[in-house]
Amino acid sequence: MQQQDYHCSITAPISAEEAFESIANVPAWWAKHFEGSSTALHDVFTVRFGTTNVTFEITELIPGKRVVWYVTDCYLDFIEDKHEWTGTSVVWEVSADGDSTRIDMTHLGLVPQAECYGQCQAGWDDHIKNSLVKYMTEHAGMPV
Repeated sequence: MQQQDYHCSITAPISAEEAFESIANVPAWWAKHFEGSSTALHDVFTVRFGTTNVTFEITELIPGKRVVWYVTDCYLDFIEDKHEWTGTSVVWEVSADGDSTRIDMTHLGLVPQAECYGQCQAGWDDHIKNSLVKYMTEHAGMPV
């Protein structure tokens, strides 16, 4: 069966540990308006984009390899179901790939049938393929 959840893969010429640290530095590549902490198991953090906000809890953490962000609450002001992401999970998997590191991100629950899928897919693609890669390679992400 074909995977339905949003998925993105990138590769960067850095170590797995550096990639993992980069992902955890959310305000450097994703959201300028950031509250909380995103580095340890059970940390809670919120990202804000105007009136849109999402709160995550880190529910799984294997340093340098895997981290899971569980959405405990959200308010997506651009769609009818304002809480569509609540109960979904963002899974980051990091693996060494020769002199580079591969990062796989899957947003479990963000499926084509979701109201925000088109906009959210485009947003994740931009944040991960552009801003996160730029942060990992040039130390200058493009958070919004």
